[in-house]
Formats: sequence, structure tokens, C-alpha cells
Amino acid sequence: MDRLANVSAAENKAPGRDFVITPVILSGGTGSRLWPVSRQSFPKQFWPLVSENSLIQDTALRAAGAGFAAPIMVCNEDHRFLVAEHLRDIGVADARIILEPVGRNSAPAIAAAALLAAEDDPSTVLWMLAADAAIKDVSALHGALGKAYAAARAGHFVTFGITADKPETGYGYIEVGPALEGLSGVHNVSRFLEKPERAGAVAMLEAGGYLWNSGMFVFTAQTLLEEMRIHAPEVLAAARRALTGRRADLDFIRLEPKFFAECPDISLDYAVAEHTERAVVVPADIGWSDVGSWDALWALGTKDEAGNVAHGDVLLQDARNCYVRSDGMLTAVLGVSDAVVVTTEDAVLVLHRDQAQNVKRIVEHLKASKRHEGHAHNRMYRPWGFYEQLIQGERFQVKRIYVNPGSKLSLQKHFNRAEHWVVVAGTALVTRDESEMLLRENESVYLPLGCVHRLENPGKIPLLLIEVQSGGYLGEDDIVRIEDNYGRQ
Repeated sequence: MDRLANVSAAENKAPGRDFVITPVILSGGTGSRLWPVSRQSFPKQFWPLVSENSLIQDTALRAAGAGFAAPIMVCNEDHRFLVAEHLRDIGVADARIILEPVGRNSAPAIAAAALLAAEDDPSTVLWMLAADAAIKDVSALHGALGKAYAAARAGHFVTFGITADKPETGYGYIEVGPALEGLSGVHNVSRFLEKPERAGAVAMLEAGGYLWNSGMFVFTAQTLLEEMRIHAPEVLAAARRALTGRRADLDFIRLEPKFFAECPDISLDYAVAEHTERAVVVPADIGWSDVGSWDALWALGTKDEAGNVAHGDVLLQDARNCYVRSDGMLTAVLGVSDAVVVTTEDAVLVLHRDQAQNVKRIVEHLKASKRHEGHAHNRMYRPWGFYEQLIQGERFQVKRIYVNPGSKLSLQKHFNRAEHWVVVAGTALVTRDESEMLLRENESVYLPLGCVHRLENPGKIPLLLIEVQSGGYLGEDDIVRIEDNYGRQ
């Protein structure tokens, strides 16, 4: 990283900052191939799947410290507080977080980020990367970034090609062209190839000269915007209008919804990378994985003598080369090989490892059947904490509610349900119409239908309570927010 750290502030032209690369971290995916752990309400980037940190935290930490500016994060509105909390927990407090009103793939997302960066300095070097990948060799990554930085400053559109060590069918490929003069470790891109069938993957691995397409790119903001003007003008125009119409919301940047929705739904690969004449590749042996399937997690995991990877309350007997994960109950596996078994509180997945790329078919079926397991967990996270459903029956529902110290729910009322709150741990400050009351462990309060109420944790330890709802309609949309600290409607 010496090359990065030694670039002068004058070269970067960033007012008051001595940095080189601005990471742009995209956090818009749902990771459907990692169902039932990864779901739309809480996708894989927020789970600690390969370390004690979540994937998004590991990603941000790789792009922090000397040689890096504060990151630009791009995420959807529903995950904004999750992104902010995960960054805050690892000490990243100065990120700029752009909110996508609708998902439009990576090209519109990076266009908005590049336009924002160009307002400060069009020569800013951007490193576009996904929030949900794993990289084992961070030192080698930083070395590759040094080469990519030099190529980006020379006006190139740089991607990273990962050294292929098996005939992987889940990745796209890059055919490596001649080396560039004057730029060590940088090659022209001969062509990009789609995800191949196994025979094609085997042939490329045997022939050599092909790399996995990591989906990471490095370029200046100016280079990206120039190439988008040529190859994806509709994306650029709509993203520009959306950023121009932005508004601040707490610490977030909200893009103008109408104009952003006009962006074509297209990846940067399809929109620009496959068409630009400036494309170059830096071959990189960095231990990269897109963590895109349960088989990938088996490959990344620490294995026992029989080749098994186990997480959680798991019992294995006569099992070989299996990935077994339990986020709740005991999961016992006996006498099987090459299996994936994943247990959550409301779903169990069992498959052969060679079917790992097809898990999204189950998710598609669940969504078509309108089953909540296809997109949401029982535990739903909110900026103040979380709640989870325990029991649901005819005209009643029981939930567990967890409120962080110092946090409060919105001041609200319901048209169709009454509620009972029972404090299990901590202290609750409850507003009920015109009165306030302080409740401690084993104390309760009744909130009749239509009353204006609020729950707050004034203490220094988490507040845990049980909520019993009763009424003719118990949907989450039966909330009228009168006042909210988090700007929700």
C-alpha cells in the first residue's frame, strides 16, 4: 500500500483530506441463494458468515485506513438504519449513505455515487465493490489496488480478474489480453464472458488466460461518467436528475424517486464494461469469493477431519464434506455426504452441495405462493431494536420486543387492535394518551384500541418486553405515526 499512501494531497485535490481512493460499497442484493438465512428483510451482507463481523463490516474495514477516503455507501431505503448501525459498530462514522428508492442494479447505483463524488473533484478515484464478498488476502488486495489506482489515473476502466482455481459455473469470466506498457501488472481485456456451463468452465481453466470476473472496478469519476455518456446515456441522465433532486434525511442522501425509477435496470458490466475501449484487468490472487452459495461457504469454512463445516448447535455423525448450520434448534446429521443443512427459526433447507446454485428457485416459489418465509424473517430489525413474532392465532398475536438503551418507538396509534405490554427486563417509559408511566420488570400496561402511545427505553440496559395484540386486523401497516425520530411515515 506504499504507493497509495505516498500520493500527495495535491494530486488528489480533495479539500482538507489526504487520501487516494474513495470506496463505493453497493449493498443492494438479497442473496437469495443463501436462503433461508439471507432474505430481503435481512440479507447476507448483514450476517457474520465468514468472520465475527458481518460481511458489510468486513468489506468496510478492508477499505479503511491509510490510502482511503470515507466510503460512499449505496443501499435501499429499508436497510438504511442497518447499514448505519453496522458501520457505526466498527467505527466508520463519516460514510455518505445514498438511498435508492427502488432497486435498479449496479449501473444506476455507481452512476449516482460518481456524480456525487464528481461534485467535489471529477478526478476522484473510485473503487466500486459489493458489500457481500469475502477476501482472505487483504495485503494482496491492497497491492492489486495500487496497480489499479495507477491505471485509473491514466484514464483506464479497471476491473479485477480473480485467479481461477476450479471450473466455477457461478461466475463470469474475463479473457486476458496483452500487458500494458508502463503499467506493471495491468492487461487489456480481450472480452468478458457470461457464466459458462461446466464444460466451458473446464475448457477455460485448462487453456489458461481466463480469470473470474470479480465485479469490482476502479476508475476516476470522470472516466466512468464519460463512458456512461457514450454507452449508457439513459442511465446517466436519469441518475443525474435523481441526484440533482436529492434531499437530506438525517444522515442519509435520498435520491429523487421519480427520476431514479426511470433508470434502466442494468449492471455496470452490461451497461459499460463490455463495451468500453478503456477496459483493462488487474489479475489478482486475493482469496476472493462472492459468498454466493452454501457451497461457497463450505469452501471458505474451517473443516473438521471429515471435511465438514458446522456452525451453531450441530451434531454430526458419519457425515463427510457437509455444511451444517443452525441458528436455533439442535440439528443432527447422520450418515450423509456432500450435503447442506441449514436450520433457522422458521425454515429448514436440505440439499446436495452440487445444487447450491439452484436455491433461488425455492425462493421464487415461496414468493409466488405469497409466503412470508420467501422475503422476511420472524425477527424484524428497526432503528430502535427489533421485534419477533412468537405466536399468531385468530384475532391475536404475541411478539417479543427489544429496545436499545436510549431508543424510542414512534408516537403512534392503531385503528384495529389493542395491545398489552409486559416488561421482562429493563425499564420502559410508556406514553398513553396524556399520561406517562415508568414500568419495571414484571409490570404491565394495557393500550386500548385507538389510544396514542409510545414506548421508550430510558435506561442503560436493553429493554425486553412481551406484546400481546388483539383485534380484527393485526398487520404491520395498521400504524398511524404521529411523531417519529427516524423520519418514517
